[in-house]
Amino acid sequence: MDKIAILCSGGDVSGMNPAIKRFVEYSFAKGLEPYFIHGGFEGLIDGHITPATYPDVAGIITRGGTKIKSSRSPRFHEARYRTLAANNLKAQGIDKLIVLGGDGSFRGMELFYHEHQIAFCGIPSTIDNDINGTDYCLGVNTALEVIKNAIDSIRDTASSFRRAFVIETMGRNCGYLALVSAITSGAELCLIPEMNLNIEDYKGCFESQIRKGRDYFIVIVSEALQNSHAVSQWFEQELGVESRVSVLGHIQRGGNPSVYDRLMAYQFTTYAIDALLEGKTHSIICYTKSHFSFKSIDEVALNSYQLDKELLALGHEQFAPSQCQM
Repeated sequence: MDKIAILCSGGDVSGMNPAIKRFVEYSFAKGLEPYFIHGGFEGLIDGHITPATYPDVAGIITRGGTKIKSSRSPRFHEARYRTLAANNLKAQGIDKLIVLGGDGSFRGMELFYHEHQIAFCGIPSTIDNDINGTDYCLGVNTALEVIKNAIDSIRDTASSFRRAFVIETMGRNCGYLALVSAITSGAELCLIPEMNLNIEDYKGCFESQIRKGRDYFIVIVSEALQNSHAVSQWFEQELGVESRVSVLGHIQRGGNPSVYDRLMAYQFTTYAIDALLEGKTHSIICYTKSHFSFKSIDEVALNSYQLDKELLALGHEQFAPSQCQM
């Protein structure tokens, strides 16, 4: 049988384990012999490659994270370690590879393919949702659910104590998580890199709201701005509202995978394996406007992700100073 392997690279996301389960089951169904690469590119370099079996994936569909572990691999940036990684695959007779990761992982795989011609298909897997060419990345829906639950809980205590809460979400350089969470939680303000908003423009509006009875505020801030504490201080110093910062951190990456992420994991993985069987050698499986498509590795890895224009317009409409209710 032809041999195929799977690895996870970079930050873990809820949805990786369902993808791993589907990988094993669908590989056998297609007459392939599946293998796990443990520990991402680091594990590939060190030869941590084992055959995968049905018992290995029993019960993992409900678990966040990744059974086969992940890593960030500075060594994979060096050609000599990529050669070592390729030799480890070839020694096992593996000539097909599924990679769950983000843009950094895909850039590494682009080099790896051109150097060693080992066919691969990438599955976008990052809660940042910042991969160019795809509208959705594995793990995003579960992360949004975690954020939603956190904001709803924080709102309870914010209203009880007459406070402003500045809630910081992940997202690296992308404001997707913060924007979607702010819109769907009814936040009073959203600050992300893609929307150039000046908090001073809200002072008059917020003061008017306070005079009319508003006694708490919910503000969603992307970690990319690195200003959550400054925003909190602004509420205290400029509005006289007691304020707290809540950094959600890594809870956003974990948790029981949502139904949507389980389904997407199965679909992503199915398309990825089919792509390799059809002869596609270096592609990323993307999901755009409710359908799947393949794009070249160059198109995905070498271009920057841009927030959806309609979503960004909705954010501007909802959070622009001119829309603040006096």
